[in-house]
Amino acid sequence: QLQASGGGLVQAGGSLRLSCSASGSAFSNYRVAWFRQAPGKEREFVAAIRGSTHYTDSIKGRFTISRDNAKKTVYLQMNSLKPEDTAVYYCAASATVIASMIRRSEMYNYWGQGTLVTVSS
Repeated sequence: QLQASGGGLVQAGGSLRLSCSASGSAFSNYRVAWFRQAPGKEREFVAAIRGSTHYTDSIKGRFTISRDNAKKTVYLQMNSLKPEDTAVYYCAASATVIASMIRRSEMYNYWGQGTLVTVSS
């Protein structure tokens, strides 16, 4: 089970840190990803981490994904936020997704409930 938190309202240029907390065992074996869905748009991949990290191009250099396996938590530090980052952010996990498939949401079998990030201009 995953629980996402940390969303909120922030001005453009500001920062937020999202957290994705997991329950259960063997958390370190799971690849955890963040996806986001803006109003009227499809859900899109943002970032993923197991050992290595992967990012979508639009957030490279602004967002950082990290994990603390002892706390069973993955973080998404979001800096230099833009209005186009406004979306509901979801975390997802899979023990089996391979690196070439990480951008495909259907490859993840555990999902958090989503947390809303609103960036005002």
